[in-house]
Amino acid sequence: MKRRAGGERGKTMRQLVLHEEEMAGAEVIPLYEDMEEPRPARGMRRAGWLLVTCGLALLPWLYVLATGLPATATVTHWPVAWVGLDALEALGLIATGLLAARGDRRHALAAAATATLLVVDAWFDTTTAAPGADLATAITMALGAELPLATLCTRLALQALSRPA
Repeated sequence: MKRRAGGERGKTMRQLVLHEEEMAGAEVIPLYEDMEEPRPARGMRRAGWLLVTCGLALLPWLYVLATGLPATATVTHWPVAWVGLDALEALGLIATGLLAARGDRRHALAAAATATLLVVDAWFDTTTAAPGADLATAITMALGAELPLATLCTRLALQALSRPA
């Protein structure tokens, strides 16, 4: 009985190998090529329009800020703000790296958030730096570290999002 079962199993394996060889030159047809994107749920559409409305409402506020803010300001918790931002960047880079190294597709979320933090850091570093050596250091950090890392994170996020699940 065992011999017969083993023989049948060997025959099945040979059939599988032959079938795979036949399929080697076959054309692969994408499953989702002509499918339309599904319409988002009503709640998702509402949330989307709410966000668009909020973004548009901020546009007049930008004028108020641009014309009303003082040119200089004293900030009480300046070091806390910068240490907090850099701590979030460090956590984002670590999370993105660990998730990407594990092959976890959620690295796209961490990468997108981290890229945003890095661009914000470069922006505020360069726009708040005093002229001279401080500004030169801020520009060097932006061009040498923050923006290249932001570009890498953006690329990782976009690659993950462009791959089918």
